[in-house]
Amino acid sequence: MFRLQGSKVLAVGMTGDAVKAKNGSMVAYDGEMAFRKLSGGGEGVRGMVTRRLTGEQMTVMEVKGHGTCWFADRASEITLVGLRGDTLYVESSNFLAADAGLRTGTGFTGARGASQGNGLFTTTVEGHGQVAVMSDGPAVVLRVSAQYPLTVDPGAYVAHQGNLRQSFQSGVTFRTLFGEGGGEAFQIRFEGDGLVYVQPSERNTIAGDV
Repeated sequence: MFRLQGSKVLAVGMTGDAVKAKNGSMVAYDGEMAFRKLSGGGEGVRGMVTRRLTGEQMTVMEVKGHGTCWFADRASEITLVGLRGDTLYVESSNFLAADAGLRTGTGFTGARGASQGNGLFTTTVEGHGQVAVMSDGPAVVLRVSAQYPLTVDPGAYVAHQGNLRQSFQSGVTFRTLFGEGGGEAFQIRFEGDGLVYVQPSERNTIAGDV
């Protein structure tokens, strides 16, 4: 159903089924398609409450029909992630599309969201199917194991999956070392067993400086 055309365009073939995608990310389609705007922040009553509490601004559309629909956003690189009953945690700004059968919601991220100025919640996608995530430059997938925990700059973080625990620690980064940071820097530490997706570029935010 999902396939990449190059590294920056996602093609989704549909035969009467549907896909969820970032609002406004459709660049072309053939056949017959219907578009419906969905709310961000998750599904059902819980999603409604979460949107009210967090001010979640991510908007998602449902595309349903017969034919092929192409999606892209700001020439970002696209990575396909397969889920087999597990959960993917992805920054809202990095979400592009997901199989309509996957459940979307929000997850609490604690200090990471606060340090980035992006709120305290991130997008969760769970179930069986495919997810397309975006990154500024080709995403790098890093393995975390019991022997090898991983520390990530919040501005480079894209997504993670698996049995991982997050903690937040202050420390010196290259930006603060060279006087480019505006305050104390925070990093995310992952421990356990799973995968972390990072991008080779930091977001244009305060990204960890408080």
